[in-house]
Amino acid sequence: MQAVMLVRRGWSIRRAARHTGFSHGAIINWLKKAPSDGRLNIPTISSRPKTHPKSLSPEIVKRIAEVRLKHRRCAEVIHRELLNEGIRVSLSSVKRTLKRRMLLRTRSPWKKLHENVVRPEAVKAGDLVQIDTIHFLMPDGRRFYVYTLIDLVSRWAHARVSPKCNTHASLKFVRTAIKKAPFEFRMLQSDNGAEFSKWFTKRIGLSHRHSRVRQSNDNAHVERFNRTLQEEALTYTPRDPEACQRAIARYLPYYNNDRLHLGINLLTPQQVVRSY
Repeated sequence: MQAVMLVRRGWSIRRAARHTGFSHGAIINWLKKAPSDGRLNIPTISSRPKTHPKSLSPEIVKRIAEVRLKHRRCAEVIHRELLNEGIRVSLSSVKRTLKRRMLLRTRSPWKKLHENVVRPEAVKAGDLVQIDTIHFLMPDGRRFYVYTLIDLVSRWAHARVSPKCNTHASLKFVRTAIKKAPFEFRMLQSDNGAEFSKWFTKRIGLSHRHSRVRQSNDNAHVERFNRTLQEEALTYTPRDPEACQRAIARYLPYYNNDRLHLGINLLTPQQVVRSY
């Protein structure tokens, strides 16, 4: 812009080029692009080509989007379906097209990654305790939640109704379970729900690990307890928080002290806890 101002003050282009050390042609181009409203910056125009001889045709791009929107399948499946249709296109081109058309699910930049904690070998009670939540819908459309927790070795379990499902409610539930449990908790395992976020991990005061994404089998014990609780305690209970809490309070002593479990050789959780 300094070279442009010299020319505008009456210097010749060649004199300004020699003075500033730039080429004659560069200053001519800058004079064409320089604003005349007093601004001191010359806008930079991208040199990226508008077209490319090897770019995908609009028909192929449209077909990639159609296959993606039809069944929401991944790029690898879309690539194979296009090959089956006789459309020759590379896998990288399919991925690039999906990204440009914003047809891929990307991870939120606000989502914090969980640390990879090795799953311990559960040998005695408290080595690994799984935690989860059950969501209930009331007739008027409101929701309430049941927090559930089970120890993998002894099958000792605890549950409680909560009006909210967040990290504060999760912390309160776990701390209550720690006081009631006849053993010491050493590690918790949960899914990747927002109620078990990194804020929960930092404040729980225990080792905490997350299961793999979309792998419900990692939390198989607590998922099975959720089903047992609903079938044996809440089947005929009205979808009301107070009624469910009363039913759970009646059921838990039976589950932990009297109910025989096939998974622990027809013993009760209390008997297994005492054996340690």
